[in-house]
Amino acid sequence: MIEDGATWISGICHRLDAEGRGIVSWSLRGAGGPGELPCHDGEPDPRPTPLHPNGVVAVDHLVIATPDLRRTVAAFERAGIALRRTRNAGTPERPTMQAFFRLGQVIVEVVGDPRRTDSGQARFYGLAFTVTDIEATAAYLGPRLRPTKPAVQPGRLIATLDWSVGSQLPMAFMSRPTRTPAGP
Repeated sequence: MIEDGATWISGICHRLDAEGRGIVSWSLRGAGGPGELPCHDGEPDPRPTPLHPNGVVAVDHLVIATPDLRRTVAAFERAGIALRRTRNAGTPERPTMQAFFRLGQVIVEVVGDPRRTDSGQARFYGLAFTVTDIEATAAYLGPRLRPTKPAVQPGRLIATLDWSVGSQLPMAFMSRPTRTPAGP
């Protein structure tokens, strides 16, 4: 549901009427931004996620691409956002490291070549949503969604929005996380 040029997901206001392409800025309630990305002030109080036929119930994670992984990770840490873990996701030909941060219930995944130290700006790269039923989401979006496949996270499925729909930002839809019972 879009109201006044915005929609709410996970208590986050997603403004759809901003100038520019993709995600152009963000604001962090109760925290300063890491300084690596455009930030703005003045977010309204959070609202619940409205029901939608696409099944989206939450923002799963936000992907940020950076030309200098160490610099961007350090900027998050200076802003008081703790690094949770890193993961090597590359190959010898294309080294890629993922650094993960948690902002409330949303994961921020910072991606870059761990060897590079370029002066370019970090940028918002992609967005993944959690859905109630990945198969129902796939049926609703039809050919606009690529086939569902296993996600990196064990027990979860993921499907990406096809570029042909004209999205200015890579988007993915993921099944809910599986919970394992606590052991003795």
